Amino acid sequence: MNDTVVETERLVLRSWRGEDRAPFAVICADPRVMATLGPVMDRAASAALLDRVEAIEAMHGHTFWALERRSDAALIGWCGIIRGDAGPVAGKAEIGWRLAHHAWGHGFASEAARASIGWLFAKLADDSAWAITSTGNTRSRAVMERLGMQYQPELDFDHPRIAMGDPLCPHVTYAISRSEWAAR
Repeated sequence: MNDTVVETERLVLRSWRGEDRAPFAVICADPRVMATLGPVMDRAASAALLDRVEAIEAMHGHTFWALERRSDAALIGWCGIIRGDAGPVAGKAEIGWRLAHHAWGHGFASEAARASIGWLFAKLADDSAWAITSTGNTRSRAVMERLGMQYQPELDFDHPRIAMGDPLCPHVTYAISRSEWAAR
């Protein structure tokens, strides 16, 4: 069965497999990875998260897909499109990514996100791609800007699943329209 959704020069975005659970749990247990995303996850929490993203794919045909490096077939994180469920992106095409620390700084997030947005505009009727992150997540905000996404300051919000007062609660919103993407 071919579970590949999108391929780039260096990456494969694909449906999740059983063997992805252990390496994904390692990614979610890394305090460096989770510093701007939320608390470090144990194996049960990361498995529950993968159950959720697999259910999203079954329901919508897209999700935050497994992100595999082509050179060695290693799982290095996730990237893809879900239907947002919080704040100003609720119901909208939300792009997201999470990469293992060892995969940072190689342009993988930008490459995978670019491919995901291209997939979105080729396959779905959405007029825009949206992204959210905690205010202080400068690395993800830089990826959003490299993609041509524009910060939407009027859509700043407190994430409803994060406790008020937690430094990760304040969130920012970015977007790029289909026409802006086509003009790039």
